[in-house]
Parts: sequence; structure tokens; C-alpha cells
Amino acid sequence: MRVRRLAAVALVLAAVNLRPAVTSLGPVLEETRASLGMSATVAGLLTSVPAVCFALVGLTAPRLARRYGTDGVIAAGTAAIAIGLALRPLTASTALFVVLSALALAGIAVANVLLPVVVKQRFPDRVGAMTGMYAMALNVGASTAAAVTVPVARAFGGDWRIGLGCWAAVAAVALPPWLALARDHSASATGTPDTSQGPAPAVRLTRSPTAWALAVYFGLQATAAYVIIGWLPQIFRDAGLSAETAGLLFAVTSLLGVPLSFALAAVAGRLRHQSGIAVAIGVFGLAGYAGLWAAPGAAPWLWAVLLGIANCSFPLALTMIGMRGRDSATVIRLSSFAQSTGYLLSIPGPVLVGALYQHSGSWKAPLVFMALLMLPQVVAGFLAGRDRQIG
Repeated sequence: MRVRRLAAVALVLAAVNLRPAVTSLGPVLEETRASLGMSATVAGLLTSVPAVCFALVGLTAPRLARRYGTDGVIAAGTAAIAIGLALRPLTASTALFVVLSALALAGIAVANVLLPVVVKQRFPDRVGAMTGMYAMALNVGASTAAAVTVPVARAFGGDWRIGLGCWAAVAAVALPPWLALARDHSASATGTPDTSQGPAPAVRLTRSPTAWALAVYFGLQATAAYVIIGWLPQIFRDAGLSAETAGLLFAVTSLLGVPLSFALAAVAGRLRHQSGIAVAIGVFGLAGYAGLWAAPGAAPWLWAVLLGIANCSFPLALTMIGMRGRDSATVIRLSSFAQSTGYLLSIPGPVLVGALYQHSGSWKAPLVFMALLMLPQVVAGFLAGRDRQIG
């Protein structure tokens, strides 16, 4: 029971640190660019580095976990996050800033893949609830970093370096529980062996329709999330709303994920099929995009709420990954495959949205594009949500 409680605390603390490296930079990007002499091209590169790191580094997670143990790899990843976040504000070099950002993102990438495995190993009877808990913690970390970085910087004379660097301390707090778990030889509260450290199962995920459905669903929901993060405030501002109101509307889409992530994953974890939930989430997304297309300024709070609900496809995807794998060895490979493939699929989406906006001069075409992407997302979610097990 002690180890189980420790694992729950470690899970939440790790999840809190999965997004501040990304969401803390945007609010002080202008100051960062000015201080480092960073070009607009490099600044644009920084927006694509997270997805690339999550995709490529995530592929190494299963091999690392088999060799060093799931908890040990997450501990090392957490240390990488802390070191990267602590050192990148101290550099005067743009190139080194990008490298240290990539170090932190690499640590996040392995944790992204392995946290669903920890849930499967240590909480096999509460996959949905624990997935919801860490998805909720992830949203809290992301929203807090976006909201607090600038006030922290202002409190220290407007120093953006302190605003960014303070998140290294949050990552450092998450490290001791994972070190303690890595030293503990029991793989779960029930004493079940940690099969993720044994030989990989023979099942080939590239031949599994369910694995591909999960990968496509994960990729399309990530595309939608990146577009909403990157462009939603601008959509509202172009509709005539003030910058302050646009910021509040974006905050609504983010903060809705805090309670909804926990509730949705907990409910999904009790069901044999999650297809209906995936379809319902897609309908909310379609309604939100349709509202923005037709009359963005008419009911902006409603559109923000609808898209906030649609963003809950992320905890649903994590829950389905945990439930589709027959054991933790399969879950670790399925998590790596679905997330890495999905993040690769998500890279072009935000770029295409920006290109469509620049070419057309309005948000009509980009919103039609996002609505059309929601259709295959619904299909993939329906297929991934069926009661099928891999392994």
C-alpha cells in the first residue's frame, strides 16, 4: 500500500511537468527572442520541436524501459527536464537554448510514453481513474505555466530568465519519488512482475488495426490541440474581440480539461467500449468549428466550451492505450507506437492551418480543414474504442 501511494504521488508530480517546458515559453517568447537575438525562423522551429522530440525520442522508451526499468527511465527523464529547464535561461546562445529545450523535451517524451505503463502496472484495477488523475495534473501544469510565467518574471524586475527557470524547481520536486520507486523492487502493489522489463511480446503492432486506429486518433487529436493552442486566440481577435477576452476564452478551453479529464477517463475506464465517447467528443468538436466558421463573435463562450470538451480526446486516447494492451509489456509498446506515430502525424496540421490562413486572409478555409479532419478522428476513435485487446 505504501508503494501504491508513492506511485500515485509520483504519477501526479510527473504529469504536472509534462507541458510547462512548452507552455511557459510562449508568454515570454518576444523577450526571449530579443535577448538572444533569435530569428523568427528559429522561433518558428521551437514550435515544432516538441512534436518532433515526442515522436522520435518516444520510440526509444520501450527499449530503455526493458533495460533500466520503467521507474528508472522516468526518473532519468524527470532529471533531464529539470536540467534542461534550469540551464536554458542561463545561456546567451540561441543554438544552445534550442539544444537545452530539446533535452527537457526528450525527458518529457519518455515520460509521455511510460506513464500509461505505470498506470497499467501499479493500478490495473483503476486504469481509467488514474489516467484521468494524471491527465488532470497535466492540464493543471500546462495552464499554470502559461498563466504564471509572466507574473513571476515581473516580480523579479521583468526578467524572463527567472520566469522560465522557475519551472526547473517544479521538475526537481518530482524527481525523489521516482528515484524511490526505481529503488523499490516491487513492480506493483500486488507484487505482479514488471513484464515491461522482460522480452518484448511477439505481436507486431504495425499489423494491428486497433494499434493503427489508436495512432491515427492520437495524431488527429494532437493536431487539433496544437491548432487550438496556437491559433484560437487569434481567431477570436480577428473576429473583433479584445486581446484580454481572447485570452480568457482560450483559458476556458484549457481549464475545462482539468475536471473533465478526470471525469471522462474515470467513466471510460469502467466501460468495455469507448467508441461512443469518442464519437460524442467529435460531435462537440464539429459543433465548435462550425460555430467559429459561421459566427465567431456571436457566441464565443459557447464555441470555447465546445472546443474545450473536444480537447478531452487526449485523456480518452491515453485511457484506451492502457485498456487495449493485454499486459504492461504490450502497453509500453502500444503507447510508444501510438504516441510516436501520432505526434509525427500531427506535425503538418498547424503549419497547413497557418498557410491556409495566410493564403486566404480569413479563417473560413482553415476551419473547414479542421472540421474535415474531425471526421477521420471520429472514425479512428470509434475503431480504437472497440473492446479489442492486443497481445
